[in-house]
Amino acid sequence: MSTEILVNRARAICEKNGARFTAIREKVFRLLADLDGGIGAYELLEQLKQTEPGAKPATIYRALEFLTEQGFIHKIESSNAFLLCHHFGQHHPAQLLICDQCGNVTELHSHLLQDEFNRQAVAQGFDIKQQTIEAHGSCKRCRSS
Repeated sequence: MSTEILVNRARAICEKNGARFTAIREKVFRLLADLDGGIGAYELLEQLKQTEPGAKPATIYRALEFLTEQGFIHKIESSNAFLLCHHFGQHHPAQLLICDQCGNVTELHSHLLQDEFNRQAVAQGFDIKQQTIEAHGSCKRCRSS
């Protein structure tokens, strides 16, 4: 899906939610939309500084917090990186396949895995607030090269 289509979807969701999709938030969103994998906040800040020289760490963290709250991005906890969710519009559990060689991240949506995970959590008396499952390994492209 093109970056413009994703940006327009994000704008529409923000408008519907009464949230402000500011110029900085849009720029950070666009930077994430142009990536195949995750990126750290400071790497993202360096890219943002190319068009916003006065950007500070707080600038990027506020934008990332907003994008996370809107359900536009996922945080990859194991690498402290961020990834655009191409299925955004509602908060949902995610399963991430992370290639340790090239950094590519594939987002899956297995209802079977989600249901079993939730069932076992309930059996333990655990209330899940957010669910992201990360699997590290090698993608098909890296294994075949």
